[in-house]
Amino acid sequence: MLGDVAGTQYGDVQVRLTVSGGRVTAAETVKAPDSDANSRKIAADAVPKLNQAAVAAQSAEIDAVSGATYTSEGYIRSLQSALDKAGL
Repeated sequence: MLGDVAGTQYGDVQVRLTVSGGRVTAAETVKAPDSDANSRKIAADAVPKLNQAAVAAQSAEIDAVSGATYTSEGYIRSLQSALDKAGL
């Protein structure tokens, strides 16, 4: 299930969920901030942590990654829209 694109001041974030049996089995970030080298570096560090947190939490109630506040906020918005579309 593909979440809505969530814009941040450093670029867009979009999350794709794999759902099986009413549970999130995988989360993948298909768009992440990449407006400059620093944004790419921050996203490269934060995205795997956010993906893991989404699967573990089975919800959008996850903590922001330290140093990646905007990316985390965009991720959570896109994640919530994907969960809503999946009916979870």
